[in-house]
Amino acid sequence: MHFAVTLRVLGILLMVFSMTMVPPLFMALLADDHSAVGFLSALGITFFSGLLMWAPLRKVEQELRIRDGFLITSLFWTVLGIFGALPFALAEGIELAPTEAIFESISGLTSSGGTVITGLDQLAPSILFYRQLLQWMGGIGIIVVAVAVLPMLGVGGMQLYKAETPGPSKDNKLTPRIAGTAKAMFLVYVILTIACATTYYVLGMSAFDAIGHAFSTIALGGFSTHDASLGFFDSDAILIASSIFMLVSGMNFGLHFLAFRRRTLSVYRQDSETRFYLAAVSVCILTTIALLIYSNTHGHKESIIHGVFQVISIITTTGYSTENLAVWPIAIPIMAIFFSCMGGCVGSTAGGIKVMRLMLIAKQGVRELKQLVHPQAVIPLKVGRRRVEASIVSAVWSFFAIYTTIYIVLLLLLMMTGLDFVTAFSAVAACLNNLGMGIGGVASGFGALSEPTTAILCFAMLLGRLEIFTLLVLFTPAFWRT
Repeated sequence: MHFAVTLRVLGILLMVFSMTMVPPLFMALLADDHSAVGFLSALGITFFSGLLMWAPLRKVEQELRIRDGFLITSLFWTVLGIFGALPFALAEGIELAPTEAIFESISGLTSSGGTVITGLDQLAPSILFYRQLLQWMGGIGIIVVAVAVLPMLGVGGMQLYKAETPGPSKDNKLTPRIAGTAKAMFLVYVILTIACATTYYVLGMSAFDAIGHAFSTIALGGFSTHDASLGFFDSDAILIASSIFMLVSGMNFGLHFLAFRRRTLSVYRQDSETRFYLAAVSVCILTTIALLIYSNTHGHKESIIHGVFQVISIITTTGYSTENLAVWPIAIPIMAIFFSCMGGCVGSTAGGIKVMRLMLIAKQGVRELKQLVHPQAVIPLKVGRRRVEASIVSAVWSFFAIYTTIYIVLLLLLMMTGLDFVTAFSAVAACLNNLGMGIGGVASGFGALSEPTTAILCFAMLLGRLEIFTLLVLFTPAFWRT
């Protein structure tokens, strides 16, 4: 384990992250909203902490190994959540306990979207913008973005990229070099953000709201600048536009890049994961609309618009809301929460288990049924025309088993802190899937939870963002053996 180079990289990343506090600092100074001192203090603490880590080790040159990548990734997201909480803890106009500030920071960086803050409409614009910016950066993954920069600083990025994106995936190396891959994904991310912000602005949002909501829409984060979320704007056109951009952001960004480079949409049609994803979303949408109409919750038009928007928001783990889901038939939010466990495609900004894993599990189930009927037949498991190795299927089942176990353990821990079953069930889903919204006692936010409960949910959000294995591997004795 190369602890020296780990601290060096962590210092560099902290210094880079401190720059995210510059835009809201300027906004606070221009608006004189009394949060400038908090942002300036947070920027200074973060930057100089990173400098103190990097400066003594700046000449250390060691090749990163995969274990170093796991350690850096896990440490960075944990440390980042703490330093990212400083503006919430130090800025005037927002009173948050340390645990609440850390929860808000981690929720933003992991693109979860759960919040402990109420009265968003009265908050300073600088704080609101900072929340949205945290989600935008967390959506693409600060590590994935950093691999395009770190090679210029003398640090290779392949190990970090592998640690950030564990599990089954298609060919993630879109270009020969990992830096090129990160740049390609980041380019698509920026283009989608600009397109989304422009669309929101044309449809009636202010420039501030359009940019802020574009940040959280493309990141599939769900933070809003208003307590009523997108329901504040009372616009069907905005809900439709948001649904489209959330659906697109739930797909593999590598496919977006290939479609742009080849000037064709056939890559989506040919991709089995995308087809599975769209089919699952369609089933949930149609079921939701039918239940809304059958229960007379809404008229036909409202059932279609709100049904489509809310389902896509939950499945893609965004967490936007237009109304209180408690007035809907209880089957709808429960069904949507189960679908949120699937999340989006590999290589997207969504949380959850990922479509690829569930598709492989489904295909394996069908294969086993066929094997029962034809016990002597050799039935390979394929994705498209490619045969899936048994080791990959085994890894997928292992992930699913660990995910289910973690979910149950977290659920029991939350119930031990005093939460009822429905609240605990939805809170775990909201954080472990990086969904951010729940039902029961967390339907209107997470501010009423106790400190132990909040701490458990912070850990759950980190587990979800790092897809469980990246963080859990640090707790195995074998990881620390030389």
